[in-house]
Amino acid sequence: MIHDRELIHPRDEIMRTMERIYRYRMTTTSGGNISILDDDGSIWITPARLDKGNLRRDDIVCVKPDGTHDGPHRPSSEFPFHRAIYQGRPDLRGIVHAHPVALVAFSICRRVPDTNVLHQARKICGTVGFAPYALPGSAALGRNIAETFATGTDCVILENHGVVIGGTGLQQAFERFETLEFAAKTLIKASILGTPRPIALDDAELGPPPAPLPHFEPTHATSGEKELRRLLCEFVRRAYQQRLMISTQGAFSARLDDDSFLITPHRVDRSRLTIDDLVLVREGAPETGKNPSGSARNHRSIYREHPKIQSIVNAYPVNATAFGLTDTPLDSRTIPESYLFLKDVNRVKYGIQFGDGLALARLASPKNPILILDNDGVQVWGTSILDAFDRLEVLETTAEAMINSRPLGSMVPMSDAAIAELNAAFKL
Repeated sequence: MIHDRELIHPRDEIMRTMERIYRYRMTTTSGGNISILDDDGSIWITPARLDKGNLRRDDIVCVKPDGTHDGPHRPSSEFPFHRAIYQGRPDLRGIVHAHPVALVAFSICRRVPDTNVLHQARKICGTVGFAPYALPGSAALGRNIAETFATGTDCVILENHGVVIGGTGLQQAFERFETLEFAAKTLIKASILGTPRPIALDDAELGPPPAPLPHFEPTHATSGEKELRRLLCEFVRRAYQQRLMISTQGAFSARLDDDSFLITPHRVDRSRLTIDDLVLVREGAPETGKNPSGSARNHRSIYREHPKIQSIVNAYPVNATAFGLTDTPLDSRTIPESYLFLKDVNRVKYGIQFGDGLALARLASPKNPILILDNDGVQVWGTSILDAFDRLEVLETTAEAMINSRPLGSMVPMSDAAIAELNAAFKL
C-alpha cells in the first residue's frame, strides 16, 4: 500500500512537517529548516527568516541544480549544509535541522545522547555524531556537518547550535528527529532520578525472533468492531497529541471478544493513524495484508489470562519512561488519585517483553494495572480504552510531579494510615 506521504508534493510535505515540529515546541518561529532532495537534483527547502509557525505552501523554495531558485523568498541561509550533506550522502533525500530544547542542552554541554538506553531509539537513530562549531550559514559549518555525516551517522549534534538529521525521505528524517529528542528528554529526566542505565543485552542475547504469525481473511465487520476501531483510533491520536507516544513508538489494543482484539500496526505514524490501519487479530493471527505491533503476542497472552482486562497500551511518556532507565522506584503514594489509579507499580527486567507473553501475563492483573518496563517505556491496562488511557495520563503526571519534586526536597509519601483509609473507602 502506498501511503499519501509518498505522493504528496514536496511543498506540502515540508509545510506539514514543519507544522508538527513547531506545534510540539521543537523549534522556534525563526529557528530551523528542513529540505527534500527531488529526483531531478532540485532541493526544496524552507525560506529564510519567515515565521515557521505560519508557513504556506508557496513559501517553500525550490533551488535548482544550477543554483537558481523559484519562489518569492530566498532559501534558508543554512542551505549550504543541506546541499553538502546530499552531495556526500546520496542515500539521503530528506533533512531536518532544528533547535529542540533537550538536544540543544546536549549540544551546549558538548555531549551526544546515548541511544542505547532505549532499544527503539538505537534502532531508529543509530549512533549519534557530533560536529564542531562554525558560523551558522558558513561553508565551514557545511564542511563540518557533511564530514560527520560521511562517517555513516544519520543524526548529528551541532556544537552550541542544535541538531541535523537525515533520512531516505523527510518522513524518516522526522521520525529520527522526534525519536532522538524523546531519548534526550528521557535521559535528562532520568539523570535527575539517578544514573541512566544503558541496555545490557544486545539483540543476540534476547534470542531469535518469534516465528511469523499466520494470517486470516476477515469477514464483514460488525458495528461493534467499527465502533471499537473509531474509539481506539481516537485515543491513539490523543496519546500522540499528549506526548504519551511518538510517531515511531507506542501500541494500543482493545478486546473485541474472547480471543480477538484490535491493535495498532507496526511502524505506522501514530499521528496519522486511520481506522483502516488498525489490525484485527483473531486466535493469534492478524488479518491478511497487515502487520500488527510487535506487542501483539504480549497483549494476546494478557487478554487470555485476564478476562476482565479490555484494553492494553504500551506507551513512552517521557517522565514515566525515565524511571525505567534508573533503579529509582515510582511510588504511587503521592496523592489519592495516583494511588487509586496506579496501585503498586511493578517493574519488569529488560528482555522479558520479547518472550512469548506468558511472563508479562502473570505479572498483569486488574489490581496491578501498571508495569514499568526497564529501558522500554510502560505498559498499562484497564477495563476499557478510556480506563487504560486515563491510568496512563495519571501515571505520567505522577511521574512528572515526582521528578519535579527532586529540587524541592525529599518526597513525603502518604502515610500508612491514609493508605489504609483509601483501601477501606474504595474497597481495594
